[in-house]
Amino acid sequence: MSPVRESITKGVVTPVREVPASIARPEYVGRKRAADWRGGDVHSPETIERIRVSAKLAAQALAEVGRHVAPGVTTDELDRIGHEFLVDHGAYPSTIGYPGAAGRPPFPKAICTSVNEVICHGIPDSTVIEDGDIVKVDITAFKDGVHGDNCGSFIAGEGTEASRKLVEVTHEAMMRGIKAAQPGRQVNVIGRVIEKYAARFGYESVRSYTGHGVGPAFHTGLIIPHYDAAPHHDDVIEVGMTFTVEPMLCMGSEDSHEWDDGWTVVTNDGSWVAQFEHTIVITENGPEVLTLP
Repeated sequence: MSPVRESITKGVVTPVREVPASIARPEYVGRKRAADWRGGDVHSPETIERIRVSAKLAAQALAEVGRHVAPGVTTDELDRIGHEFLVDHGAYPSTIGYPGAAGRPPFPKAICTSVNEVICHGIPDSTVIEDGDIVKVDITAFKDGVHGDNCGSFIAGEGTEASRKLVEVTHEAMMRGIKAAQPGRQVNVIGRVIEKYAARFGYESVRSYTGHGVGPAFHTGLIIPHYDAAPHHDDVIEVGMTFTVEPMLCMGSEDSHEWDDGWTVVTNDGSWVAQFEHTIVITENGPEVLTLP
């Protein structure tokens, strides 16, 4: 199913890049687990304005990293670019130090770089991007006590017709899912729309990794599935909610496994994956995308 490169293998991970002490850290940095968020998913106008700032910074950082996705560039170099952009703008890269599952190390980098069959949570390393690769870049900014989270898929070089189609359909699936996020509906409508659209093209939507509430907490506990989960995940969408919509669509099967680094998730059959993500806020007129540069 892989159009170009045979498979992705682990590279060498460089030491954690420093963040100036003057930049505030999220509460989970240096801890074994993130604190459970108890504040709900409906936020005050003041909090939403702060999320808006972090989300815009995250979008600007994503655009800057995306401009550098090209054959011959390492994923570690992409991380350096994203890291320096956020730090230069007074933001903490939310993923640095984010606690792993029990007994696993915290995430060591400012961005996730998930190439080809890597579904998500790829750790930037010495891997050299090749012509035709799909590089998913996921970057989150923490500033003034809130997070803004987004992801984009970038093709190095021209890519194949199949890979371009996958990227195009995944972006459209995200936008259709966002449009469905109307006040009064259940969050499972988002995944129903995404999965139905993906199926038109023979793609599977990843079920194991979801969208999530975001704002004062990186992950609030609210789950946004990208498949038809009804009658489960029946939280009602309300004005003032902020959460992510971030479908991952596979050319083949969405069945996956995790590498022994405790983070990197890859498809079992080696099929390639694209992903897009926006942080949105629900207004009286419907969803508004916050992660725009």
